[in-house]
Amino acid sequence: MAEKKSKLVEIKTKPTSASVEDFINNVKDEQKRKDSFVLLEMMKKASGEDPILWSSSIIGFGNKRYKSPATAREVDWLRIGFSPRKANLSLYVSVGIKEHAAALKKLGKHKTGVGCLYINKLDEIDLNVLKEIIETSLKRE
Repeated sequence: MAEKKSKLVEIKTKPTSASVEDFINNVKDEQKRKDSFVLLEMMKKASGEDPILWSSSIIGFGNKRYKSPATAREVDWLRIGFSPRKANLSLYVSVGIKEHAAALKKLGKHKTGVGCLYINKLDEIDLNVLKEIIETSLKRE
């Protein structure tokens, strides 16, 4: 069977030149704002990258082209990142969150989506385990 040709898909979520610090400083919830600055430093240190605001609400580090094995579609996306959403902190730590199953058992209070990790407050989780998840995600190519 012939290999599917890849097709770069343009998505709405794109890097901007907006200030990440201004964005975080405008987060209304004080705890989310404090937690966002902790995540900012943690991800900056782990990735060695400067943070970039993607669209209006996602703070990303690095850039990677992902290719769907099912459709061969390609999309440019951040390597790791997070967003201080109203309901929780959404962490983008990998395309497949299941690869972190063992670490997630030790993490503390959280929920997961396909590629997201949802945390209410950082004081409800083990930050060393989160650091391990972030570092594992960055090593994955």
